Amino acid sequence: MRVLATVCFAFAAGVAAAQYLLPQRLLWYAALGCAALGLLWALVLRDDNRLRARLIGFGLAAGLLWNGGHALLIRAPFEAMVGETVMLVMEAADYPSETEYGSRVEVRIDAPGLHGRALYYGGEALLSVEPGMRLTAPVYVNRSIPSTHASRGVFLLLYDRGTPTVEDGNAGALRYLPQRFARRVQQTIGDVFPERTVGFLNAILLGDKYELAAEDRTRLSEAGLYHITAVSGLHCAFLVSLVGTLIGWHRLRTLCVILIPLLSFYAMMVGLTPSVVRACIMLTFVLIAPLFDRESDPLTSLGTALLLILLHNPVAIQSVSLQLSFAAVAGMALVASPLQERIIDRRMGALGHFLLTPLSTTAGALVFTVPLSALYFGNLVLVAALSNLLCLWAAAMTFALGLISTMLGFLFLPAARLLALLPHFGALYLLTVSRLLAALPFHAVYFANPYLKLWLVYAYAMLAACVLLRGRFRYPAAGVLALATLALCLWLNIRPFRDGALHLVALDVGQGQSVMLCAGDETALLDCGNSSYLDAGDTAADYLQSVGVRSLQYLVVSHYHDDHCDGLPTLLARIRVERIFLPDIEPEDARRAEVLALAERNGIPVTFVREDLTLPLGGASLQLFPPLNNGDMNEACLTALCTSGGFDALFTADIDALTERLLLETHTLPDVEVMLAGHHGAKSSTSEALLSAVTPETVLVSCGADNRYGHPNEETLRRIADAGAAFCRTDLQGNIHIALNSED
Repeated sequence: MRVLATVCFAFAAGVAAAQYLLPQRLLWYAALGCAALGLLWALVLRDDNRLRARLIGFGLAAGLLWNGGHALLIRAPFEAMVGETVMLVMEAADYPSETEYGSRVEVRIDAPGLHGRALYYGGEALLSVEPGMRLTAPVYVNRSIPSTHASRGVFLLLYDRGTPTVEDGNAGALRYLPQRFARRVQQTIGDVFPERTVGFLNAILLGDKYELAAEDRTRLSEAGLYHITAVSGLHCAFLVSLVGTLIGWHRLRTLCVILIPLLSFYAMMVGLTPSVVRACIMLTFVLIAPLFDRESDPLTSLGTALLLILLHNPVAIQSVSLQLSFAAVAGMALVASPLQERIIDRRMGALGHFLLTPLSTTAGALVFTVPLSALYFGNLVLVAALSNLLCLWAAAMTFALGLISTMLGFLFLPAARLLALLPHFGALYLLTVSRLLAALPFHAVYFANPYLKLWLVYAYAMLAACVLLRGRFRYPAAGVLALATLALCLWLNIRPFRDGALHLVALDVGQGQSVMLCAGDETALLDCGNSSYLDAGDTAADYLQSVGVRSLQYLVVSHYHDDHCDGLPTLLARIRVERIFLPDIEPEDARRAEVLALAERNGIPVTFVREDLTLPLGGASLQLFPPLNNGDMNEACLTALCTSGGFDALFTADIDALTERLLLETHTLPDVEVMLAGHHGAKSSTSEALLSAVTPETVLVSCGADNRYGHPNEETLRRIADAGAAFCRTDLQGNIHIALNSED
C-alpha cells in the first residue's frame, strides 16, 4: 500500500474541503470528526484497509487543521489591513512590469507578523525599481484574488496613494540572483532572436507571456498547445533531457549533483509557480531513486509534491495551474501508462511508438483535466491529441536549441544569432500549426452550449461503466456513442439560430458590453470589451462558435474605451470579420490606433461612420448613427437601431442624457421593443426623456457583478420601472437571448 501517497492525498482533500466547502468556524469540529471517523473505520475494517482508514482520517484532519492554522496565523494579519490606507515599508521581490495605468511590482511587506507578499500598483516611476530595493509609500489595501494571487502567496493588492520613497535596500543580494539572471536571459532573447518569435521564446523558456502576441496566444490555446508556453513539468523534462544528453545518462551521481540545483534555480527564475515546483520535486524523486536502488513511484512523488506545496501555502489548492498540472500527471500515471502497455507492442517499431506514445499520453492527461478545462475555460479542444503529436517534438527542439542559443548569446552574439535560426523556425512551425488547427471547423467545442454540460456527465458515466463492466467492444462502442451524442448536442444548440427572423443576445462579458445580432445567415456584433481581467473576446467567440457562427458580416465599435473594445484581439484571432465600423473620434487615442492596426493585420476593411448608415442584415436592417457630441468619448459614441419587421431594438452605448436629447432631436426613433441601457445602467444615462420617447418594453443592462462603478444605479432602475419596462441584467441572468420568430 502507498502509505505516503495516501496521507498526502488525504491531506490535500482536507485542505480542499477547507478552502471550498467549510467556513473557518467549523474547521476544528470537522477535523475532530474526520479523525474519529478514521478510527471508527479502523475498528470495522480489516488488514490493510484498517491502516488505510486511519491514514485517510489522519490526513483529512491534518489538512483541515493546517488550513485553519494558516488562516489564523498567516492570512488573518493581512486580512486585517483590507480597506485601509496605510504607510508601508516594502521590499521589491521581482522586477516591475507595465500595466495599462502605470506599473506593478511584487513586494514583501516589512512589518512584524506579515509573512507573505503583495502586488504593489503604482506609476511609471516604479519601472526603474530592481529586486531588493526598499519602497516606502502610503497605499490603499485590497484583498487579492485567491485563485490568481493568493494561491502563489500574494495575499494583498496595494494601490499607490502617494509618491514612494525608493532606497537601495538589498538590491544586488544573492537571494535575488535568479530574478536578475531571468532579466538577463530576457534581454539576450531580444538580442538573439528575430522580432517575430521573441515573445514565443520568452514564453517557452521563461513562462513570460507578456510579449506573446494576443493572436498567437489565442491560437495556441484554441489548438490545445497553450501548455507549452506555461512553464511546467514539460519544460523541466526538456531541461533534464538536454542536460542528460549532454552529460550522459549513465553518470547518475553527476546528473543529480548538477540537475537538482539547476532545477531549483530554474524554478526560482520562472517564479516558483505550483506546476514548476511540482515538476521539480517529482523529477528529483526520479533522479535520486536509482541511487538508492529504488523505483520512483509516480503517485507517491506526486502526492509528496502536493503535500509540500500545501504545507507552504494551503491557498495554492485554488491555483488553476496547480489543479491542471496535478490532474494531468495523475491521469498519465493512472491511465496513460496502462494504456501504453496495452496498445504499444514491442514489434510496432519506432514509428509506432512515435505515433502512439503522445496519443496515449494526451488521452491520459485529458481524463482528469477535461472537467477542469470545462469549468475554468469553458471549452474542450478536440484536436489536442493531434496537436501534441504534431508539436511536442518541435517544442522540445525549440526549447533546447533556444536555451543553447540564448546561453551562447552571453558569449558571442553573431554565433548565437546564427544558431537561433533553428529555434526561430521551430517557433514559426509551432505557431503555424496552431493557426491551421485553430482554423479547423469544430477543432474545439464550447460550454456556452448548455447541452454540452449534460454530455460531459454522460461521457464520464459511460467511461465509468466501461471500467466497471466487461466486454470486448465496450470502449469502441462507448466512443461511437460519445461522438454521436456530441454531434447531437452541437446540432441542438445551432438549429434554433437557423430559424426565426432575428436573434438578439446581450452577452455576459462582465463589466463591459457585447451584443450579437443574428438574422438568417448574417451576424453582427456590437462592441466587445470588458474592464476587468476577463477576456470579452473569448466570451464572445465561445458563444458565436457554439451557435455555429464562424464569421461576422459587421463588427461595430461604439467607442475606444476598454469596456467596449479590449476583447478585439482575441475575437479577431478566432472569428472572421468582413468589415469594421468605427467612430471618427480621438485621432490620437492609443486604443483607436490599436484597433486600426488589428484591422490591418487581419486584412479587414474599416469604415468610419460620419453619417447615418443603413446596413442589410439578413431579413433585418441595422442603422448606425454617427457621434452627436464632441465632448468626452462616452458622449461621442456610435449608436444603433436594429429593425426586423415591426420589431426594433435601440443601442445607445455610453452616451449621457444630454446626448440622448440630441439623438431624439436629430433622428426620428420608433417605439422600440428592446433597448440596451446606456453606460451599463449609469445614473447619467437612460434618461426619462429617452424612455418616454421610445417606450421600450424591455431594457437590457450589460454590467459585471460587484463592479466598482455601482452599475446599474438604483435611480436608473427606478426610471426604467416607472416607464413600464421590464429589465434584465447580465450580471444576474447571464447571457440574455431574445428571439423574434417572424418579421410581423
